[in-house]
Amino acid sequence: MRDRAPTGGGGRTVVHLLRHGEVHNPTGILYGRLPGFNLSERGRRQALTVAEHLADHDIAHVVASPLDRAQQTAAPIADSHRLELASDERLIEADNQFEGLRVSVGDGALRSPLHWPKLVNPFRPSWGEPYLDIAHRMLGAVQRARAAAEGHEAVCVSHQLPIWTLRRFLEGKRMWHDPRRRECSLASLTSLVFEGEQLVRLVYTEPVGATNPRVTGA
Repeated sequence: MRDRAPTGGGGRTVVHLLRHGEVHNPTGILYGRLPGFNLSERGRRQALTVAEHLADHDIAHVVASPLDRAQQTAAPIADSHRLELASDERLIEADNQFEGLRVSVGDGALRSPLHWPKLVNPFRPSWGEPYLDIAHRMLGAVQRARAAAEGHEAVCVSHQLPIWTLRRFLEGKRMWHDPRRRECSLASLTSLVFEGEQLVRLVYTEPVGATNPRVTGA
């Protein structure tokens, strides 16, 4: 499942889940849904690279999370295909009670006993939006995009945890996982191939190369 995602046509619809590019985050906090976090210069280059990668694809619909970094990543793709950029709240980053704090292992909020009660259940998880809720809302966004681009291709720009959670849900895997092992690099594509309404294939590609999944933020 590492090869290039097929284009639309022939009764097939492809929905590309695109993780946004790198964000300017000099203090290294978990920014979550906070406003004002935009793409870095590198992130803007990544967005252009993905737009070039998808230039010859049959893109008929582009939609993004309402957060700035997702909108900025989606804009070059919508522009290159002369499409209006849509927004879907269901593609937004996961809710997280550590938002605005440093959460790297060994420093920041995780060292404080005040925050330990939030960590009691990693399977739900207890510190934020339940994994199953994330998977269900993401699936709803994907199905809406699939219908909008039927017979062609759609791009949905979202965030690392929502994309990875949906992928695990679709592959029948448990929702809880080691964040260090997520296969969802910056500006990567997790492409869902449908025949009619049936998912028949999943393809993962990294147009800008691999990045460290442990980088703070998403």
